[in-house]
Amino acid sequence: MSMYGLPITTERKKQLPKKAVYAKFDLKPSQRDGFDVDVSRMDIVAALSPATLPAIAAGENIKNIYVLAVQLKRKDYDSKSIVLLSRLIPQNILFALQFEADTQFAVYHADRLIRSAWMPTGEAKIALSGLSMDAVWENIVKSIGGIEMEQGKTLTQQIQTNEQRAKTLAQIAALARKMASEKQPRRKREYFEIIKKLKSNL
Repeated sequence: MSMYGLPITTERKKQLPKKAVYAKFDLKPSQRDGFDVDVSRMDIVAALSPATLPAIAAGENIKNIYVLAVQLKRKDYDSKSIVLLSRLIPQNILFALQFEADTQFAVYHADRLIRSAWMPTGEAKIALSGLSMDAVWENIVKSIGGIEMEQGKTLTQQIQTNEQRAKTLAQIAALARKMASEKQPRRKREYFEIIKKLKSNL
């Protein structure tokens, strides 16, 4: 097995120089500066495709997935730097973001950056499952985002549903705090009714 528990057949070693990215995509100075603050080095470390994974067929939408190891200069990086990279490179990329001895996986899917928790680099593993590259990508996104699928939903719909649910839960928590500190019974009751309505939508 190579890096991240991937089959040795997928291994690649190709540095992606920052200067080449800047030149190719004609980045504005502000974009370059933001990127420079966060990223020190980038390397393509694996290529997932039917050629490197013979048991997996090409997908209808996805033919290849590249694993890009990104050495970060800080752990609280600006996610815009990674989103920018995702938009610039017209490939499906699984980012292995590395800071010191830790790694975080990230993918850009459905116009969102989906990230795993940080983990020790030695324990950072990518499980590949699926019969086509489309399925492999979906399963990678699900595993990184910890996404549980509900029946009849596509992955994109599920991500949107989960986001909406998280917003509603945050709203309920904020209202519950207000209700707890509210002195007037009438206002307390109003908060209670709003919370009840929000809960019924979950």
